[in-house]
Amino acid sequence: MSSHRLDPIDRKILAELQQDGRMTNVELARRVGISAPPCLRRVRTLEEQGYIQGYHAEVDSRALGFEVQVFASVGLQSQAEADLRAFEDRCQGWPLVRECHMLNGEVDFILKCVAPDLSTFQSFLTGELLTAPNVASVKTSLVIRGAKKAPGVPFEVLEDRLSRSA
Repeated sequence: MSSHRLDPIDRKILAELQQDGRMTNVELARRVGISAPPCLRRVRTLEEQGYIQGYHAEVDSRALGFEVQVFASVGLQSQAEADLRAFEDRCQGWPLVRECHMLNGEVDFILKCVAPDLSTFQSFLTGELLTAPNVASVKTSLVIRGAKKAPGVPFEVLEDRLSRSA
């Protein structure tokens, strides 16, 4: 990823921004215990090094009318690298697909999809996903409710591991 070695302040910055990416630099600096100018320099370095990949608002999909969330497990006929990339590229063009992850094991990909209603998802499933080149099988699981949605990584686990190895 990068040659920049993270120190405890960098990790605190990342942990704080992971929880609230909208806070001001002054507030961030206060929370991590440094002054604002070096804090801003550190944030910019973390962005340049790729540790911070972007900022976004977490929107409530149900409040916006997207009542259906589905995980689709996709098996491909061929797992040649060109075919895997072609499927990933196709997923980029499907608006209902919000996440696409290649897996190891029985399933090649898992897709997280959202749709305003079951009919819209079914149209996507039968008209796009099942008919896509190289798709051999699709199994879907409708989300009933979510119990946890945590952003990023568990920094407390990282800190614990680092303290034991020091």
